[in-house]
Amino acid sequence: MKQLLSIAVIGVLLTACQKQPAFTYTVDKFYDLEILRYQVPGFDSLSLQQKKLVYYLSEAALQGRDILFDQNGRYNLRIRRTLEALYTSEWYKNEDEDENENKEKLEKYLKRVWFSNGIHHHYSEDKFLPEFSQQWFVDACAQAGVSYDPAILPVMFDPTVMPKRTSQSGNDLLLASAGNYYGEGVTQAAAEAWYESHKDTSAEPKWIGLNSQLVLNNKGQIEERIYQVGGLYGAALERVVYWLEKALTVAENEQQAEAIRQMIAFNRTGDLHTFNKYCIAWVKDLQSRVDYVNGFTETYSDPLGITGTWESLVNFKDLEATKRTQVISDNAQWFEDHSTTDPQYKKEEVKGVTAKVITAAILAGDCYPATPIGINLPNANWIRKEYGSKSVTIDNLVQAYNEAAKGNGFNEEFMIDDHIRHLYDLYGARCGDLHTDLHECVGHGSGKLMPGVTKDALKEHGSTIEETRADLFALYFLGDHKLVELGLLPNDEAYQAVYYQQIMNGLMTQLVRIEPGKDIEEAHMRNRQLIAAWVYAHACNKELEIIERDGKHFLRINDYPGVRAIVGQMLAEIQRVTSEGDYAAAKELVETYAVHVDPELHQEILARYQKLNLAPYKGFVNPVYTAIYDVNGNITDVTIDYSEGYINQHLRYSRDYSLLPDIN
Repeated sequence: MKQLLSIAVIGVLLTACQKQPAFTYTVDKFYDLEILRYQVPGFDSLSLQQKKLVYYLSEAALQGRDILFDQNGRYNLRIRRTLEALYTSEWYKNEDEDENENKEKLEKYLKRVWFSNGIHHHYSEDKFLPEFSQQWFVDACAQAGVSYDPAILPVMFDPTVMPKRTSQSGNDLLLASAGNYYGEGVTQAAAEAWYESHKDTSAEPKWIGLNSQLVLNNKGQIEERIYQVGGLYGAALERVVYWLEKALTVAENEQQAEAIRQMIAFNRTGDLHTFNKYCIAWVKDLQSRVDYVNGFTETYSDPLGITGTWESLVNFKDLEATKRTQVISDNAQWFEDHSTTDPQYKKEEVKGVTAKVITAAILAGDCYPATPIGINLPNANWIRKEYGSKSVTIDNLVQAYNEAAKGNGFNEEFMIDDHIRHLYDLYGARCGDLHTDLHECVGHGSGKLMPGVTKDALKEHGSTIEETRADLFALYFLGDHKLVELGLLPNDEAYQAVYYQQIMNGLMTQLVRIEPGKDIEEAHMRNRQLIAAWVYAHACNKELEIIERDGKHFLRINDYPGVRAIVGQMLAEIQRVTSEGDYAAAKELVETYAVHVDPELHQEILARYQKLNLAPYKGFVNPVYTAIYDVNGNITDVTIDYSEGYINQHLRYSRDYSLLPDIN
C-alpha cells in the first residue's frame, strides 16, 4: 500500500569510526504527491524557555486543522471522518483478498484528502474522485458499521457536483466554487455589494471580511458570521487561545508578549481593529528568536480575495543565514529607488522592512502538508507603509526539497545543454534563495497605491498580479551588479541560472501540474506563466526562444541582459496596474498570458516528465515535540522526534485536534 523511496542521506561523524543513521527525507509517494521529512537544526541549542515557546505555539497551530478543512468545503469534515472511521475499523483490518484492491484505493484516496485538506486538489483546485465505486463505498460502510451522511455521496462521486474548489472563471465565481467562504446561495454580485457597502475608507482601515463567512438569513439578506470564540469555529479557536495563553507565559520579551495578547483578544472577539493592533505589534517584534504566524492570513482561496484561510507556521531565526537577508533589508531603499517603476508609484521612504532566514519548527493549516518557502506579512498595505513588514525565507524546507531532488534527472531532461546544467548546479540553490529573499523582502514591500486605490481594486486577479509584481522585482534585481557588490552573488553570470529556471518553468515545466485540457487557475502558477509568456512575446530581437531538437522543445536564452531589460519593462507596467488599481488592464494581462495552455506542448511535457517517475508536488510530515515533566509538573525539556509516518501523523491529528462539529 505504501511506496517508500530513500533518496538522500546525511551522515555526521559521532566518533572516528561511527556514524549517525542516515536521515531519510522521503516518507511516502502516491498519485502526484511526495511526502518528505524536514529537519529542525538548532532546536536542541534553544533555551528551555524558547523550547517551551515552540511547544506551546505548535499546539496552538495544530488546533486549527479542522478550520481549514471546513473552509475548503462544507462537506470535507464529514467526508474525512467517514473515511477515517472506515479505514480504522475492524472490517478494514481483516484480511480479505477480494477486498484488498479497493481497500488500497481507499487508503490512497484518504491520503490525498489529508494532503489537500479536502477533496479538491491543493494546487489545481479540481475535485479528485475516488478510484473505488460509490456502491463499494456504501457496502463497505454497511459491513464496517460506519454511519455517514448520504449528502456526501454526490459530492464525492459525481464529477459535476462542486468540481472546482476556487474558480477564477465563469459568470459567478462564488456559485462556481466549492469553498465554504460564503453560505449556500450567496452570489458574487451580492457579496461584492455587501463588501462595497461596508468598506472602511479610513486612514487605518480594517480588513472587512478577513475573518468571516457571508450567509443568507431567512429573509434572503446577507449576514456575517464571525470566526471567533463563541462564534463560527469557536471550539477550535478556544483551544488556540488556551495554548497562546501558555505561550504568553514564556514570551521572550514584552513586544512579543503584546503581539500574543492582541492575537488572543482577536480570537476571542473577532474584532478587526484588534487584528490591526496585533499586526503592528507583531511587525515591531524584531528581537525575538522564536516567531510564528497564526490565524486567518492569506486570501488566495477566497474567489474574491477577501477572507483569510487558517494557517500557522512556528519557527525560529537562523542566525548565520539571516546575515544575507539583513544585507537586503539594509538596502531596501536602494532597491526601491533603482526600480524601473515610475517615480510616482515608488515609496519615498521605505519603512520597517525586515528580513530573516528561519527554521520551520511546525507547519499547520494552509502551510501543511504543502507549504510556502517564503512569507511576507502583514498583507495590509497601510501597515506595510507605516510600520513595515516581516519577510522570511524558510531554509530547512528548501534544504529538504533540494536533498530529496538530488539525481532525479529533471535538469538533464529539460535544460538545453551541459552549460546551463553546470551553471544551475553552481548557482541554482544560492540564486533560488536570493530570489525568495528579494521576492518576500523588497518585492512585496515595494511600491505604493495611489490615493483612493484600495487593496481589493484588482478583485479576483489581485493575488496573481501581486505575486507577479514581487517575482518581477526579484528577477530584475538578481541581474544587477549591486548583488555582486553586496557579496550576495559571486559574479555577474550567476543570475543566469535562476533566469533560465524561472522562465523554463513558467513556459514549460510547471505544466506537469496541470491536467490535459485544463486552464491554469492557481495564482502562483498564473504569475509564473504570465511573466514567462509576456517576456517571450516581447522578445522582439530573439533575446530568448523555444527551439525543437529531436522532437523535444527547449528554452534557449540568447541575451540575458536583453531579457532582464524586458523584465524591467514588465515590472514598470505591473506596478502601474497595481498602483492605479487598473482592473481592466489586470484582467487583460491575466487572460492573455496567464491562463491558457498550448495543448501540444502540454502533452509533450507530460510525456517527458512521466518517464522520470517524479511527483510534481511535495509536502511534509511534521516532527513530534514531547514535553518532559518533573514530579511537580514543570516542563524540564522538550524533545523532538522525526520518526512519525504520514498516515500515523494524520490519524493522530484527527484524534487529538478534531474539535469542530461536522456541520459548522
